Amino acid sequence: MTATESSIATARHAARAAAEKLAEDIIAMDVSERLALADIFLIASAPSERQVNAIVDGIEEELSKFELKPIRREGRSGGRWVLLDYGDIVIHVQHEEDRVFYALERLWKDCPVVDLQLGDDTSAKASAAAESE
Repeated sequence: MTATESSIATARHAARAAAEKLAEDIIAMDVSERLALADIFLIASAPSERQVNAIVDGIEEELSKFELKPIRREGRSGGRWVLLDYGDIVIHVQHEEDRVFYALERLWKDCPVVDLQLGDDTSAKASAAAESE
């Protein structure tokens, strides 16, 4: 089973919102075959805690336009790794140091990368990086 079209659309909206807030290395992975709880993991990073929180605000604001609210939110106060759980899509916004340390892309490297259609080569770079690890 692969990620649903609605999950992919939600991931694309969230990715665009993250990109508008200058998120780095945005990537989405279809985890639906390996994880029963979600279809997609969206991962993005930023160089500071303030930027992580700004990205999270942008994503939440954008997805609220579609009447989507996170079921669960964790890590907001620290600003190092914020997890937004929207059910079918789980969004990880990490400080770039934490992203390197925890290497979620490496843990889920067997999962296909979702084309986020960001209009630049951000997702292509992240996809190539995930494949090279």
